[in-house]
Amino acid sequence: MSEGLTVGRAAALVGVSVKTLHHWDAIGLVRPSERTYAGYRVYSGDDIARVHRVLVYRELGFPLAEIGRLLDDPAVDAREHLRRQRTELVDRISRLETMVSAVDRMLAAAKTGIQLTPEQQVEIFGSDWRPEWVCEAETRWGDSPQWTQYTERAAALSPADWQEVAARVEKLNADLATAHQTGVTPGSPEANDLAERHRASMTTYFDCPHARHVCLGRLLAEDEGFAGYYSELSPGLAPWLCEVIKANAAAHGVDPENATWD
Repeated sequence: MSEGLTVGRAAALVGVSVKTLHHWDAIGLVRPSERTYAGYRVYSGDDIARVHRVLVYRELGFPLAEIGRLLDDPAVDAREHLRRQRTELVDRISRLETMVSAVDRMLAAAKTGIQLTPEQQVEIFGSDWRPEWVCEAETRWGDSPQWTQYTERAAALSPADWQEVAARVEKLNADLATAHQTGVTPGSPEANDLAERHRASMTTYFDCPHARHVCLGRLLAEDEGFAGYYSELSPGLAPWLCEVIKANAAAHGVDPENATWD
């Protein structure tokens, strides 16, 4: 009597369904090569090895017909092909691990936003930075789609990326203060360029079309905290920036008086 595996035991061993093995038998992909005294077909060790090779090829995306051709073609170097399979699987594992790491960062971001320690935040953004600002922002806007965008985008940024962001913001703020102090007029080409740079800086965190940018400009001018921040750069900078943003939005076809966030 053969000591091979019945279809049920073979299916349980390799982790596929009995229906799958019956299908592979029917199309000639893996046919059990032994029989019991009662005439039932059973899978030998070589049959199970073939099943495993089929599973590897299937995981790599080969159609069943192509798998059968590869397994039955005497011109195919089985060992070399297995080595190539292993290389492809290792590459796939590497890509999946990278994806898992990205998902982990996104999950963490959903809770903390900026993916930096408080010490790193102060080091990158300067001594005036307050890590608790992130928590305050989440309290105000945590339920908004833009906060979700922010947490996802923040999670993808490394400390080095944040350093670049901070450097761009610092340069933009210096240019805004200089323009304000030298009397640059809202709606002028120079002012519009600064407005676009400011809007682009917002897209680091969330989508910021011109209408939303107008609403953000109003917030910067009216909120005591934001207005105070810009006032330290140049007294009266926040209201001026609000007008710069509104004039630029108008140049892009947006009515700033009726602009809405969404």
